[in-house]
This record gives sequence, C-alpha cells and structure tokens, in this order.
Amino acid sequence: MALPEASRATARDRPAGLLLAAGEGARLGTPKALVVLGGERLVDRGVRVLREGGCNPVLVVLGAAVVPVRGAVVVRNPDWRTGMGSSLRTGLAALPPEAEHVLIALVDQPGVGAEAVRRLVAAAHSGARVAVATYGGARRNPVLIAREHFDEVAATAVGDTGARAFLRAHPELVTEVPCDDVADPADIDTPDDLLRAGG
Repeated sequence: MALPEASRATARDRPAGLLLAAGEGARLGTPKALVVLGGERLVDRGVRVLREGGCNPVLVVLGAAVVPVRGAVVVRNPDWRTGMGSSLRTGLAALPPEAEHVLIALVDQPGVGAEAVRRLVAAAHSGARVAVATYGGARRNPVLIAREHFDEVAATAVGDTGARAFLRAHPELVTEVPCDDVADPADIDTPDDLLRAGG
C-alpha cells in the first residue's frame, strides 16, 4: 500500500543545514565565525537561522578557529587555508546518509535570515533538486542541493569556489528562488562592512 503523501514527505521536510565558517577573515582581522554582531557570534547566528528555517541536523565547518557551537555538529576542515571549496567538500562528506538535501549557507552573510532558508526548503518540498536564492536576478546564497548531486558538487568545489561551478554547469537543474524582499546577501569582509551591518 502506498504511503500517504504526508508520510512520504517527512524525509525531505528538514534538509540538513551546512554552515561554512572556516576562514580566517584576513581583511577583517579575525575569523568571521567569532565576530559578534548584535550580541551574537556570527557562527551562532548562522546555526540559529538554519534551524529556524527548517534544517536538521546543522553542521558547521570550522578551520581557522575551532570552538564549541551549540545546536550544531562541528566539523573541522584541516585544509581551510586552501579556500571555501575544501570546506564544502569536508561538510558534504560529513553529512548523515539520511540527508536527502543539504542547504548551504555562509557565516559572513548575516543579512540572510530564516525566511530565505524557508523558501529554499519549500522549493525542495515542491520537487526542486537544486535551488538557489536570487537577489535582483543574481544567484547568491543560500543554495540547496539534493544528495544525487553531492559527488559532482564536491568534485567541482576547488579553491575559493563552492557550488558555483556546479550551478553554472547545470543551469537546467536550478530552481531560482527570489529572496530580494526578505534577505540581503552582502558579505562582511572588512571592518567597514561590519560597521555597515551594525557591528
């Protein structure tokens, strides 16, 4: 007998969350994961946003600074100096086998909140196997990837490139999810960026 639709959907209701937070923040002068904004470390904020957006479990890839993070599994990337690609590969390899999707976010984009995450999760519920948030029509973060693409995403994640090469190679797979009205993908790369963000 076929399972009811609600039962079949439970495995994809909560994709895994993957927060990339391994960099040293050279231009900022401190690892971005440890930056405090609004009384909250960026790494804690990123975990909270992924959880509130519907992700479980949440994994955090750390490197330059490795600290306990409540509500997440910490994965250390020993090759963090080589760039974001190694952090993405490390995170994908650490995901539990039952994770059908992963939602990938960056620690240095505090303007991306839970509603953007929810929209990508909803896209997965509607059948998307790859989804990306857009702002003014430009693809940014977060990004959602289905398990059958993990190996290729990992293979193309080199240097400071995360999932971008995979997305460019497979435009036919990508569901674009406009998030202009609920999120701001601006990065915090410098002290001036932090000031503009309210830090």
